[in-house]
Amino acid sequence: MPAPKDDEEPLSGQARRDFLKGAAAAAALGVGGVAAGGLLGGEAAQASPEQSGLPPIGAEIPCSCLAINTPLQIRTSLVSVDFRGGIKVRVDVNPDDPMNSVRLRVIGHRVSAELPGGDGREQGGTITIEQNDVDVDAKSLLRMTNRFPPRYEQIMVLSFTMTIDQPEDLLRRAGIRSSKAYEPLVLTTKDPAKLVGQLTQFPPRGDLYRLQNPVDLVLPDDPDTTIATIQKFPVKVGGL
Repeated sequence: MPAPKDDEEPLSGQARRDFLKGAAAAAALGVGGVAAGGLLGGEAAQASPEQSGLPPIGAEIPCSCLAINTPLQIRTSLVSVDFRGGIKVRVDVNPDDPMNSVRLRVIGHRVSAELPGGDGREQGGTITIEQNDVDVDAKSLLRMTNRFPPRYEQIMVLSFTMTIDQPEDLLRRAGIRSSKAYEPLVLTTKDPAKLVGQLTQFPPRGDLYRLQNPVDLVLPDDPDTTIATIQKFPVKVGGL
């Protein structure tokens, strides 16, 4: 059997060494690539709306509203009514704290209730609360107060119109005499209402929001005279 040539072993050894170096480099590149990809992926996940814990900008979120036993003071008359309806908000950027909060623009808000009737009647008319106008300057806010576990504070700033249909019985009981008693009584908020909820998720799931301060309602052409006051508004809000 012929002996191997002197130059075959060095070439074979060099080739083997080159191969091993290439394999090691490829493995290192692969590990580095995975590690780098993992780090970048983590940063991207933190920056993405899905992982930030806040709703994505531009999302429109409808919610149901239920406020049972809401006390409404109309001059000297106090009634308790149940409001049912809904609210819809659009998510906007909060330039003051974009990482931990978003602003909420109200694009739809309407709840209504039946008034208890006097003189043994079952119904004394209806009350409708509806958004005043387009929410141009979004003041409502959703703020993340804790990430793990998630905690949120939602502050809803609401200006609205209250319309009382068939108000004659209620006005009479309140000691108000009006030549327009058979016309709907239209009132508006003197200052915006502010509802605050402490949440563990958003959209909420039947969470209770509380009114920070009583809300005075006035005639649109007489803003200095308070006609009615919503003393409390214990509303449960749930995402649809």
